[in-house]
Amino acid sequence: MPRNLDLTALRSFVAVADAGGVTRAAGFLNLTQSAVSMQIKRLEESLGLELLDRTGRSVAPTAAGEQLLSYARRMLALNDEVWSRLTACDYEGELALGVPHDVIYPVIPRVLQAFGAAFPRMQVRLVSANSLDLKADFARGSIDLILTTEEGCDDGGETLAEAPLVWVGAIGGSAWKQRPLRLAFSDSCIFRTIAIGALERAGIPWERAVTAVQIHAVEAVISADLAVAAFLDGAAPASAEALPPSALPPLGMSRINLYVSKAARSEPLDALAGMIRDGFAADRRWARPNAVAAAE
Repeated sequence: MPRNLDLTALRSFVAVADAGGVTRAAGFLNLTQSAVSMQIKRLEESLGLELLDRTGRSVAPTAAGEQLLSYARRMLALNDEVWSRLTACDYEGELALGVPHDVIYPVIPRVLQAFGAAFPRMQVRLVSANSLDLKADFARGSIDLILTTEEGCDDGGETLAEAPLVWVGAIGGSAWKQRPLRLAFSDSCIFRTIAIGALERAGIPWERAVTAVQIHAVEAVISADLAVAAFLDGAAPASAEALPPSALPPLGMSRINLYVSKAARSEPLDALAGMIRDGFAADRRWARPNAVAAAE
């Protein structure tokens, strides 16, 4: 008698293989770790094969698992295609999008509007946080796709644009002239290390002016002319301004990267990622990576 493979278990198996572990896969699938582990166990027992190598720090498919993975992807793709073609139901559910505060405008509001029109029954939960925090949430599987601002780009990411980092202070202020130079950065701001490195290479003494978690506290200190900070060009608070290029050491360029979950892939997720790519490509505020490389 022929036996049937459980598509739900196959979906969990593919998610674990893509995520490199049960914990992250469970986050992407909105299931508990025990539920995912049980589905994988049942799948292995039904086939009489060990599908995952659990001996290392991360979980990886065995030789048999690699073979099944290819079939599983095709089966799930066909299942999802049949479901979308033969049902009249629109996509429903929620996607979590993480974006640093300094790259929300002007692209993201337009993207959210377009996505809402294309998928009216899908919700997008927008999470605004520093790049380091967003990358940690993405690694845990609690966010489906993130934008980051960082010097490089990790594996699995793609650079959408580049922008110069600039020193920012109060409008007409003089905090940038003080020594030691007072800095205002949130605890997990990815630009802090870049700024400190530039100052130390130039031999400029510095000290922290604020210890904060929220960007609003940082902006308040800068606006009061008590400290300076680094921002993407054009992203300074309304009550602050970019300092003259000669005021402090140059900070170089920052990349705007996109990371999309492989384990949570779906038509709405792919569509949202595509809209974000198109949005940054169409906005003249951001430099194209290839153009920047050619100029160098």
